[in-house]
Amino acid sequence: MNIVIIEDEEIVADELELNIKQLIDEPVDIVQLRSVKEAIAYFKKSEAPDLIFSDIQLGDGLSFEIFVAEPVSVPVIFCTAYDEYALDAFKANGIDYILKPFTIQTLDWALQKYRQLKKVLSADQTPQYDALMQMLLNRETQTATSVLVYHQDKIIPIKLEDIAMFYLENEITHLLTFSGKTFYPNKNLDELERSAGNYFFRANRQFLVCRKAIIDVSSFFSRKLSLNLNIPFSEKVIVSKGKASQFLSWLTKA
Repeated sequence: MNIVIIEDEEIVADELELNIKQLIDEPVDIVQLRSVKEAIAYFKKSEAPDLIFSDIQLGDGLSFEIFVAEPVSVPVIFCTAYDEYALDAFKANGIDYILKPFTIQTLDWALQKYRQLKKVLSADQTPQYDALMQMLLNRETQTATSVLVYHQDKIIPIKLEDIAMFYLENEITHLLTFSGKTFYPNKNLDELERSAGNYFFRANRQFLVCRKAIIDVSSFFSRKLSLNLNIPFSEKVIVSKGKASQFLSWLTKA
């Protein structure tokens, strides 16, 4: 299997390569690229790999520029510290969007998604990538009605209408209901965001908030927004400045 890592931080790229090799049970040939310029030059002269892992903000530009200059029909797993590029990532062959600092678990989930994609494609067919990606996106954006949580020795479905927010604490996903109960779904925030529907908004890397939980909004530092919630919650929930206008538009919709 051939994989390309596009990452300008050598330490991060090395850690990513080490984790990938631990998760894939077959020989893996990995090439590391450090910049937009280097990646464009590489794809011009080299055969396309099976899979690409790519940061988004590189030292000389955004990695999306690579795929505009040298289009490749290869699945891309984006690994970045910024959550505002998710929609652009899915337009650039993205099949998953991992927020740094990544864990080996989130990498394993992303690789499982790649394997599922690969099963759809027969060995002797040229992938119709656009149609395949549309199928994948349609499947993943279907709104769920409940979220399964583990409580003691039981698995309980919690209705979305009863959920005030999902949030990340100590790298563990929490579910908080309007009645003040906390549960632990067996999904990360990226997966929950894709399945929860339009009544939830990803305020930042840590919080996915329900519209019904919001009383009002106030300005915060550096063009960010602070949410006033109708549930007891000690931590301030802030909307990232890159998402402020998108959030206000979302808030006005029925």
